Amino acid sequence: MSNIAENLKIVEENIENACKRVGRSRESVEMIIVTKTATAEEICEVVKLGYSNFGENRIPHLKQVSQEVAKFILETNAEVRKPTLPSHISWQMIGHLQRNKVKQILPLVSSIHSLDTLRLAEEINTAAGKLQMKPKVYLQVNCSGEPQKYGVPVGAATYLAEQICTMPHLQLIGMMTMAPLTEDQDRIRSSFRRAKEIFDDIRDLEFHESKFKYLSMGMSNDYEIAIEEGATHLRIGSAIFRN
Repeated sequence: MSNIAENLKIVEENIENACKRVGRSRESVEMIIVTKTATAEEICEVVKLGYSNFGENRIPHLKQVSQEVAKFILETNAEVRKPTLPSHISWQMIGHLQRNKVKQILPLVSSIHSLDTLRLAEEINTAAGKLQMKPKVYLQVNCSGEPQKYGVPVGAATYLAEQICTMPHLQLIGMMTMAPLTEDQDRIRSSFRRAKEIFDDIRDLEFHESKFKYLSMGMSNDYEIAIEEGATHLRIGSAIFRN
């Protein structure tokens, strides 16, 4: 078994155990495999293991690896009578997105996890309208309060969510947050718990037409805590691609 396969096995076991601890089903949690440190060959190995949901935060890398992975799938499936690899790979933008990069990213991804300002929302809405698209977006909220982190401040989250839902070419489907940069698990848990409270408050409102369902939080160092605090989507990379 390769390092990647072994690492995935460990991560899957950890997810399963975390779900059991809080009485959740494994199906209630979706893993987005973060590819920013991975080569196309490594990503293809993950695809061969049955995974098709990937996240990237660098546009040049996304363009490169998405093309190479698509070519690999096409050629591999063409060699056998019964295709063995997924015909569709879901790429998601999980990193900070500059407004001048919006036109580049929209044709490449199925969702954007890092929508954190009204101006960015307006830019995505305008570009999506011209492309006749309606991308799925997550509201990024800075629940840790760290000044170096992107994300709308906690106090402005509901207002921005409401504004996004007035835009005809956007689908607000959830919220994203990042844990504080610390090894203090109590601080991490507190930040995730606050995120879940904000998520629940927005979900209980009516302006999003019940599309607001997903909470994206938890990465390689803290995904088990995120599961215990209600995450529906995990963004895991280094725990899978490390040697």
